[in-house]
Amino acid sequence: MNAVVEQLKLISWNVNGIRAVLQKNFWEFFESERPDILCLQETKAMPEQVDINLPGYQAYWNSAVKKGYSGTAVFTRYAPLRVSYGLGIEKHDQEGRVVTLEFSSFYLVNVYTPNAQDDLRRLPYRSEEWDRDFLSYVQSLEAVKPVVFCGDLNVAHKEIDLANPKTNTKSAGFTPEERRGFDRIVEAGYIDSFRHFHPEPQQYTWWSYRTAARQRNVGWRIDYFCVSPKLLDHMREAKILAHVHGSDHCPVSLELAGVQL
Repeated sequence: MNAVVEQLKLISWNVNGIRAVLQKNFWEFFESERPDILCLQETKAMPEQVDINLPGYQAYWNSAVKKGYSGTAVFTRYAPLRVSYGLGIEKHDQEGRVVTLEFSSFYLVNVYTPNAQDDLRRLPYRSEEWDRDFLSYVQSLEAVKPVVFCGDLNVAHKEIDLANPKTNTKSAGFTPEERRGFDRIVEAGYIDSFRHFHPEPQQYTWWSYRTAARQRNVGWRIDYFCVSPKLLDHMREAKILAHVHGSDHCPVSLELAGVQL
């Protein structure tokens, strides 16, 4: 397209199964929000298994080799210059976790970070391999042009980012190793867009299905838009759309102004 867009609305949502959320309130959400670009995680499906038609949008899917597991997808009104899938590292690229769209002035990376699991059996892989390789990948893109990456990063960075930090220091998503991984993202210069605009507590994006956690707002903030410092002047707002149901996560959004697509 190669034109400057006055306002660009991006939304990211871990749908915890796209076929399931399509039977709930996906269409109501989509018609209400009308994002320019929609990034989904944990789609749990191959594209041919999903009855979804969004006129005016191009779709890019990265499904896991294992059926019904993981997976990402991007729906965009603006045609990218190029699209790539995965990190280019075979051990990471079997689970459909990354889709990258290149536009004229930035890269957009949709990511579903591996969960360390309740017994932390995947913590070494997650913290010592994935986190490091993903950040290296993002930085390799940054050497070409600025990067926005979004998705379920499966970590609450600070104590403010979950309701019960003291009792969760050994829980997946809040271990010191995972939090250190996000520290490295910040140290690399990337801006946690929601926290840039909203320093207040009790703002979450995921709630356990157990114990009516969502009704009581006992949650975690583990879904993000992270933005290159080179795009700081283009950021206008970042939001948590906690009113949107249909998954154990809610969507998050980012608005950029004056970017060239």
